[in-house]
Amino acid sequence: MARILVVDDALMDLRLAGRLLEQNAEWTISCAQDGREALERVEADLPDLVVTDLQMPGMNGLELVEAMRTEFPLIPVVLMTAAGSEAIAVEALRLGAASYVPKRELAADLVDTVSRLLASSAEQRSRRRLLNHLTEVRYVLDNDLDLVSGFVSELRQLIGDRYLLDDNNALRFATAVDEALANAYFHGNLEVSSSLREQDANAYHALATQRLRERPYCERRIHIQVGISKEHIRVTVRDEGKGFDPNELPDPTAPGYLDRPCGRGVLLMRSFADEVQFNDVGNEVTMFKHLLQASDDHVLASDEAQL
Repeated sequence: MARILVVDDALMDLRLAGRLLEQNAEWTISCAQDGREALERVEADLPDLVVTDLQMPGMNGLELVEAMRTEFPLIPVVLMTAAGSEAIAVEALRLGAASYVPKRELAADLVDTVSRLLASSAEQRSRRRLLNHLTEVRYVLDNDLDLVSGFVSELRQLIGDRYLLDDNNALRFATAVDEALANAYFHGNLEVSSSLREQDANAYHALATQRLRERPYCERRIHIQVGISKEHIRVTVRDEGKGFDPNELPDPTAPGYLDRPCGRGVLLMRSFADEVQFNDVGNEVTMFKHLLQASDDHVLASDEAQL
């Protein structure tokens, strides 16, 4: 059963759109008469799709699209456009609206447009609704590079699904997380020194493979927590190794250091995350990406959540 919210300050148009959509017995229709009321209804009972007029007092359809993209980016919005509002409709589509239907064509096109959007997202609807209600999820991974790669892919998908960052910044932040996980895998849990890699890369990987079969290294895990709020994305990675003194980390930007393999991960983490913090033991690193510092094309997370 799909739930659709119809928003229009013109009572006749509101009733017309509602009656057209009610023809599908599998849809539940609710109504709001302006953008602010619509946001209150969305927050109280998340719909699967919103159909809205553009020209409304208080908060118009364009402003509603912007607010939905910021607070509820996973809910598609369909515009009902009147003659003369084409330029505004184009802007609303750029800001995240899923589609539009001219008011003069409501009877012919509204139900079909909504049906197509719901059908194309049917498999994703449950996941999208869950993403808007996330509170906390933690991962405890075996020391396995396949699992590490899988997590990084999942993180990028989450960032994309929530429209948190553009593709370039999503890739850069995921790279920082990947480097932190590689450090936890090789240097933390397996205690393979980066200095060995400088001397002999083959010996470095051979020792890592050997220790995957030896205690205590083979019993260690990687702990991950990802937090998402309206202000930032936060990723914490902790290994079960002995740790190190973070104060002894060399400066990877020092002359002659950039070409060395050791320190590359820390350099990328500090370059692609806005903040990098180590715990006192040195077996845990937390990286922040501040969403409020992103460009206007980035979309902030919905209700404060932690993943």
